[in-house]
Amino acid sequence: MEGFSLELRDQPEPLEQILVDCRDTLKYGVKTGHPRYFNQLSSGLDIVGLAGEWLSATANTNMFTYEIAPVFVVMEEILLKKMHEMVGWGEIEADGIFSPGGTISNLYSVLVARYKRFPEIKTKGMAALPHISLFVSEHSHYSIKKAAAVLGIGTDNVIAMKEEHILLAIPSDHIPLYVSATAGTTVYGAFDPLDNIADICEKYGLWMHVDAAWGGGLLMSRKHSFKLNGIERANSVTWNPHKLMGVPLQCSAFLVCEKGLLQACNQMCAGYLFQPDKQYDTTYDTGDKTIQCGRHVDVFKLWLMWKAKGTRGFEILINKSLELAEYLYRELNSRENFELVFDAEPELTNVCFWYIPPNLRRIPNGPEREKLLHQVAPKIKTRMIEEGTTMVSYQPHGDKVNFFRMVFSNPATRKSDVDFLLEEIERLGKDL
Repeated sequence: MEGFSLELRDQPEPLEQILVDCRDTLKYGVKTGHPRYFNQLSSGLDIVGLAGEWLSATANTNMFTYEIAPVFVVMEEILLKKMHEMVGWGEIEADGIFSPGGTISNLYSVLVARYKRFPEIKTKGMAALPHISLFVSEHSHYSIKKAAAVLGIGTDNVIAMKEEHILLAIPSDHIPLYVSATAGTTVYGAFDPLDNIADICEKYGLWMHVDAAWGGGLLMSRKHSFKLNGIERANSVTWNPHKLMGVPLQCSAFLVCEKGLLQACNQMCAGYLFQPDKQYDTTYDTGDKTIQCGRHVDVFKLWLMWKAKGTRGFEILINKSLELAEYLYRELNSRENFELVFDAEPELTNVCFWYIPPNLRRIPNGPEREKLLHQVAPKIKTRMIEEGTTMVSYQPHGDKVNFFRMVFSNPATRKSDVDFLLEEIERLGKDL
């Protein structure tokens, strides 16, 4: 970062230098709002959402009590009710909270599931509990293991399996507690069979959580919401509007179908914040439902975008991203130097593929070819970053060597940007 000093001094610097520093910060940062930025999940830059961030920052308040954030607290309640209805809990007195991200929302799901089954955990700790186990699907997000580590359950007690194998081969001293099904996996964008998993959870009395951080946005699409059939049977749901819906970071909702459970699980009744003799209904104070104290206003930008676009506007944006994924899928099928990780059409906006350089096409399938192919995506990514033309993520997964993972969620992206990416990959990788 030539000429950009990050060092801090004892004396203030002039306004002119401060403005230069602001320009340099943007100059040297990654342009995540660019239509050719495809690296990890990014929603581009929504102007209405940006305005919502500005207003939230201007208000500079905290979400823990109604007395200092009355409008934002009511907005959150209204938005949560709207999301409950879309999940299918319209007739249930449900609850929820906006959290710093999907990982924290998933942590809430384990936290409340454990408290619901073993309320003594709050006062006596893990020593008072039997040996509990959590179940996840094979391609679940790592945040469930992280939650198990944070909450003292232990990562060894998070069991990844196919849904039909849940409860098989569990040691007799283990108590199965919780199942997390995924609606839109991080890498493949795949959906677990929610209804089948719900049947198992109901049969054995297990808490069913649906991690729809990525795929929850499909509830906005009349054409594609069927992929979430069964989500209404869940006990809790994670849904990140900052992903498929294009809301600026951060904006994650944890939804739970039992009113009062979050409060009972987390409340500590701090006297300096949550006085019971306030002049208003103190059930509007949300701070004791959370594991935080102070909480950022994440709800306003989503509320403002929903006002500006309507549900149908979000549907148009999401359907467009799905159409781009289908377009990329067809393009990859038609180009000889590309190979899909899966032949099936994408379920969400994730498309995974390999680029096969001409030199590699001459090598027969086998360990040697796999070893060389594993190096292709990292080398092309390095050249992309050096040239600054586009950015796309890659990773190995299971027994599959490094492949590119394209994810669409930026409303500014066009088919011409998809064409550019493929041509750029070929240009940067043809000599490998």
